[in-house]
Amino acid sequence: MNFIVSAVTDIGTTKQTNQDSYKVQVLNTNQGKMVFAVLCDGMGGLAKGEVASASLVNAFCKWAREKLPALCEQGITDSVMEADWRNIVTTYNEKIKLYGKRWGVSMGTTVTAMLVTEQRYYIVNVGDTRAYEIFDGVKVLTRDQTVVAREVELGNLTPQEAEQDPRRSVLLQCVGASDAVYPDMFFGETKWNTVYMLCSDGFRHEITDQEMYQHLNPNVMVEGDGMRQNMESLVGLNKQRMERDNITVITIRTF
Repeated sequence: MNFIVSAVTDIGTTKQTNQDSYKVQVLNTNQGKMVFAVLCDGMGGLAKGEVASASLVNAFCKWAREKLPALCEQGITDSVMEADWRNIVTTYNEKIKLYGKRWGVSMGTTVTAMLVTEQRYYIVNVGDTRAYEIFDGVKVLTRDQTVVAREVELGNLTPQEAEQDPRRSVLLQCVGASDAVYPDMFFGETKWNTVYMLCSDGFRHEITDQEMYQHLNPNVMVEGDGMRQNMESLVGLNKQRMERDNITVITIRTF
């Protein structure tokens, strides 16, 4: 299996800084090619959301650089991935919290990290950044940790009502701003000729699943430059529709 990756980030129409941070890279290992991707959407005063998101991205990149090669030798398992990634999240929840207290600001970040191997994918998620699988449709692989997502689960809101609810960006958990953080883990079988996508919430509020599929389905995401152009088109569409947040999207094409 091979991979093509691409990423686009944009400050958006109203914010002074881009508090999204990300990294995506194709890795050559003794277990074959893999893709590691991580996306964090930071929040906080005095531009400290940018610090929160970047610090967590760097922590996950350090894991990929220092720990993943040994895991490839031993064999990657769901339980080891869950333990490692939960440990990063809980450790940085405390580190970011202490840093914020020192500066006198409230700060934090969401996170979605994904490792895609030739056989299996592994995802950790806190907050409302998301991972998707785009094949014959658009499938969300993660679960938002938000007030409106909980209300939908409880039957108090429909998905359509949730999209318009003024609380749609209110998080139940945030790395660095929660007393304790409980990340969700997701696992699945990697599909051929499929697009996996990570995005911040600013990317998805103003576009439909149909528009997402039209621009990002595997039949049109066939090479790096074209992938980037398709992603930039959707970023532009979000901005035309007055999306106020930072916008970041990462795509991983398997073939």
